[in-house]
Amino acid sequence: MIKVSQVCKAFGPVQALQNFDMHVLPGSVYGLVGPNGAGKTTALKVISGAMRADAGTVSVCGGEVYENVAVKGRIASIPSDLYFSEIATVEGMKNLYGVVFPDFSSLRFEELRPYFNLETNRQVRSLSKGMQKQAFFWLALSRRPDVLLLDEPVDGLDPAARHTIWGLVMDDVANRGMTVVSSSHNLRELTDVCDHVGIMDAGQMRLERSLSELQENFVKVQVAFEDDKFEAPAELDVVNRVQEGRLFTLVVRASAEKAQAILAQSNPMFVNVLPLSLEEIFIYELGGDRNEE
Repeated sequence: MIKVSQVCKAFGPVQALQNFDMHVLPGSVYGLVGPNGAGKTTALKVISGAMRADAGTVSVCGGEVYENVAVKGRIASIPSDLYFSEIATVEGMKNLYGVVFPDFSSLRFEELRPYFNLETNRQVRSLSKGMQKQAFFWLALSRRPDVLLLDEPVDGLDPAARHTIWGLVMDDVANRGMTVVSSSHNLRELTDVCDHVGIMDAGQMRLERSLSELQENFVKVQVAFEDDKFEAPAELDVVNRVQEGRLFTLVVRASAEKAQAILAQSNPMFVNVLPLSLEEIFIYELGGDRNEE
């Protein structure tokens, strides 16, 4: 569905994307995560066709996206910074979408109306940030796009609105096979909705995995020995190690079964394997919290 290969994009001396690769399967919900300045927003703009890459290829729905009207017509995008006319109303934007986007459905717009408590005759600029975001979701979902690109999608929304919007998005994924790519700093929320994750850093893709594979192969292990001396076996990829007396807490790149089997060779008093959240995996994968004691 989405294939990005060796894409580069620079803004003057700043290299926002450098040999960037990304692969998104049809009908998946893909979480794009990374620290500030990693290049997530630039990546989404390149994928949407709003920005041209300096090098590399970007294919969406089987075709190059930049200046390809047919392909871009299958994509809806909600940026982190919303753009609208000073005098625009929700009703006026609905009419504009109906002219600009052939796939816009007034019937779908009306079907979604009960989910968005918005006065459509009010100017968009008079709405709160959260209400503005709701308006753009309303318009985007009324297009029934094949691909939905979201940059910090629920920033500014209250919990009830977040629940409603994610519910509508996931319904379109389940019922129509819509593909979603969402960048967000709310990793807990992404864990609830994503089935694939890409971790970016410094304009490059560090890793891409299904969420289940990522969580199954990145674990925290608590292990204790009769004394306070322990050297982790060389075949165990230890990302983080903390010692408190005879108790060692290790974060390792391995399945629970593999970690337990390797550690069993050292005759521990006990081994306890704990799951890691996406937020913890993100921190350790990018080199945070590597202290050893």
